Amino acid sequence: MDKPQEEMQELGFFGIYKESFKTILSWKKIFTQITLAFILPTSFIFLAHFVVASIIDWKINRDEHRIYHSNVENEHLYHKLSSEWIGYWVFKIIYLSFLLLFSLLSTAAVVFSIANMYSGNVVTFKTILKVVPKVWKRLALTFLWTYFGFFIYNMVTGVVFFIWETTTTYTTFAIVVFYILVALYCVGFIYITALWQLASVVTVLESPYGLKAMMKGNALIKGKRWQSWFVFFGLYCIFVGILILFFVFVWDGFFGLIVGIVCVFLLMNLFLLGYVAQTMLYLVCKSYHREPIDKTGLSTHLGGYLGEFEPAFKVNKDIQLGQPQNQV
Repeated sequence: MDKPQEEMQELGFFGIYKESFKTILSWKKIFTQITLAFILPTSFIFLAHFVVASIIDWKINRDEHRIYHSNVENEHLYHKLSSEWIGYWVFKIIYLSFLLLFSLLSTAAVVFSIANMYSGNVVTFKTILKVVPKVWKRLALTFLWTYFGFFIYNMVTGVVFFIWETTTTYTTFAIVVFYILVALYCVGFIYITALWQLASVVTVLESPYGLKAMMKGNALIKGKRWQSWFVFFGLYCIFVGILILFFVFVWDGFFGLIVGIVCVFLLMNLFLLGYVAQTMLYLVCKSYHREPIDKTGLSTHLGGYLGEFEPAFKVNKDIQLGQPQNQV
């Protein structure tokens, strides 16, 4: 974080990664504490759920196969299958709840820490523990709007693929069109992800949250869309590589256990890099739009989470970090 903000817009694709690594290494202690408290559970929960879900799926498929090939009604087997389906959805709900909770806490902790480093404030893990419960509710509302956006996007995509499926034959041209549609879907999906990450940083560092944070993030990303896309595309490629490694070897006995531990470690560091990179991208976009961040105003805003000042989002005062704050 030793680079002046006016120079942040010069950071390219690799520059954001480089600055993210430098920030993590410069503040190893605080990021290690955040990682162990929030990001490690996120990584473990994410990978462990695949193992548990696969076991439940295997049991459900086994019992469905038995019922299908049974010549007589088996009430015990029907009851068992119903219980397994209920257990499956209960497990999914619990998994998604904890994953969302720890993800939002991780985002709040990392963004708040980097903002304090940038504004010159002293940040400790105890301070972070006081702040994250106050920030995650705002982040949850921003996430819900993002989820709604993903839902609409996937619904429209589903309709497009349905039209393709029902109106084309499997010719070479149709297959080429299919892969083009898949590529366009991936481009849009990663773009919405980048927009969500920027909106999350806006939610922590500025007054808007929810839909307003999404709109502010969309305004910030203009002019840096492709750079933002490539930053998260790179992270997604590594993410997919870790998942492939996990799925291929996790079932291989003791060696699979070792690979699982390695994958948790890799995913944990990837998530940390992603959270830091999204904050760096925010600073790049602010610099590109010539919105200098007033450190006094930022410090005041962050102090509002700790009760040192009245939080801007509670008094309906929008702290525009792109403009210097008037001194009283």
